[in-house]
Amino acid sequence: TLLNFPIYTLEEKNALGKNWTRKQWAYARIADWFIDRVPAALTMAFTKANSEAGTYVETYDIKMGKVRNEKGEQLFPDGMSLISHWNLRDELKAEYADSSAVAHEKQEMIYKIMERIIDQSIPQCVINSEDYIWYPISNKVTDLQGKEIKAEREMDVRYQQLLNQFHACRALDKYNPTYPTAIARAFSRDMEVSDEQIEAMFTAYLSSEQAGQVVALVKQRLGRDLRPFDIWYDGFKTRSTINVEELNVRCRTKYPTPQSFRDDMANILVKLGFPKEKADFIQSKVEVDASRSAGHAWTSQAKFEKSRLRTRIADNGFDYLGYNIACHEFGHNVEQTISIQNVDYYSMARVPSTAFTEALAFVFQKRDLQLLGINSKDEKMAAMNTIDIFWNGYEMMGVSLLDLYTWRWMYQNPECTPEQLREQVMKTAKEIWNKYYAPHFGVKDSPVLAIYSHMVSYPLYLSNYAYGNIVEAQLEEWFEGKNVGEEILRIYSAGKLTPDHWMQNVRKENVSPDALLKQTAEAVAVLK
Repeated sequence: TLLNFPIYTLEEKNALGKNWTRKQWAYARIADWFIDRVPAALTMAFTKANSEAGTYVETYDIKMGKVRNEKGEQLFPDGMSLISHWNLRDELKAEYADSSAVAHEKQEMIYKIMERIIDQSIPQCVINSEDYIWYPISNKVTDLQGKEIKAEREMDVRYQQLLNQFHACRALDKYNPTYPTAIARAFSRDMEVSDEQIEAMFTAYLSSEQAGQVVALVKQRLGRDLRPFDIWYDGFKTRSTINVEELNVRCRTKYPTPQSFRDDMANILVKLGFPKEKADFIQSKVEVDASRSAGHAWTSQAKFEKSRLRTRIADNGFDYLGYNIACHEFGHNVEQTISIQNVDYYSMARVPSTAFTEALAFVFQKRDLQLLGINSKDEKMAAMNTIDIFWNGYEMMGVSLLDLYTWRWMYQNPECTPEQLREQVMKTAKEIWNKYYAPHFGVKDSPVLAIYSHMVSYPLYLSNYAYGNIVEAQLEEWFEGKNVGEEILRIYSAGKLTPDHWMQNVRKENVSPDALLKQTAEAVAVLK
């Protein structure tokens, strides 16, 4: 193949691609399939490290019914099991619908649990275990009869998993001459935007005046001094004003089984404007499974295969968190179906990078209440939606920079120990927090950005979310006044162009946060 189809670098694709035919693009993508040649043993070693890290985070549950405050009070119900970090974060978000002191105490408790996970002071015995009672504030552990026991901390297992990923990736470097580091492969090869471009884009966003304006809105709406966990403030979403239990009941009634959600997929798509025939076809290409992990969408590799949606589903059906995740993952499945079924050349299947499938997943997830039949008539909702997109990006860009800076540091210090890595991650997390968040939040030295499990199990993936927020904002602006379903069909049939060429196909401009920053400034003015 390489004798006939030359490899084009990212820079060459961006420069030459505007004059290429679709067939020339397809030829360039064929060469991309053979851009490296890694020995099987190293591929297996990477797969093993990645699988073990995935298992580590997917089974990292905190049994919240066994958690106590310092008064010995149980704040969370029996049987509540929250995976770190996804469900911990989502439960923290859900508590914003309740303005009581108890809800705030729950958030403080979850935040302390997160800190214990980050600094690895969490007792090993309380992870995924119902056998102990845990007091996160003091870090005391007792048996079920109340007798205090000596409990060993987790001993940097989290950071050993990250190091295992790094060493497995680094072993592949010399077999990837075009992109000779894991960082280059994650950004220039996979995202098709350089890490320097991402860093410049994200730091400009985090430093924008809109950041301070939106944080001030959060403080005003909460009516109290901000805490670091307020980076997950959920009050710009309509559902934040609805009781979580009411949402749980509605979701369980509507979707008691995985099959019931799958059977309703075509109806969901019709509500978004998809023609009935196309909606039925997409539904026929997706299967739904219960999952032990937070949620996942697995793409098909051929037109005759189906993609799979996985989310947490309890015995009595979807709770709201499971449904919300399912909406996000269904957005991925829709992209996965369109971008393999509708493209003209197989080598052009899929999207420029993961950020573009994340963007569509966000579009679906944001409409979760609308799809449940809950429609808000608030005239300020357009502004609220814009600020919600901005706020998601504001959170994720700090996390993404931490991920990037951590990998740069590991490349500079390849022989570091798990303990040294833990100290560096916490140091960098606090530096990012102090530079971009503390001036607005009024709290220094928070390590909260380091809680994301993606850093452990999905090497250098996090930037796709923040980049996806930027793409989502450009898409949402384009969708305004148009049939969303028909536009999704058109846009995602373009296949695997580079990001800027793909966005040129959507709206004749490159990928840029400028539109979102402008929209945010206008939205802040409306809400003031």
